[in-house]
Amino acid sequence: MNDETKDLILGVFEASLEAQLCAVRCLRYGEPPPAASHSRKGRSQVDMAFDELKKAGSPLHVSLLLERIQAEFGVAVDRESLVSSLPKKVARGARFLRPEKNTFALKQDSR
Repeated sequence: MNDETKDLILGVFEASLEAQLCAVRCLRYGEPPPAASHSRKGRSQVDMAFDELKKAGSPLHVSLLLERIQAEFGVAVDRESLVSSLPKKVARGARFLRPEKNTFALKQDSR
C-alpha cells in the first residue's frame, strides 16, 4: 500500500473516531459540537500544503508555506516533517514539484 493511500485511509478512520468521540461527549456532558471552521482534523500536513499551494497558484518556499498553513489552519507544522514529506511526494510524481531547493509547487494536473 502506498503512503498516499495509507494516509487517506487513516485520515478517514481518524475523522470517524473524532466524530464518534464528539457525539459521546455531547451525550455525556452536554457539550455542544465544535463550530465548523478551517480545522486541521482529518487533514494531513501534505494536504494542508497542497491547499496553500493551490491558493497561491505559484511555487512557495517552505518557510512561507509554513506561515500560510499556520495562518489558515492554526497549526504549527514541524518544518523538518514537511521538508521530509514533500520531496517524497515529488519523487513519486504525486501532485508536487520542486522547482528550487526547499521550494514546492503543484503539478499542472493537480491544480
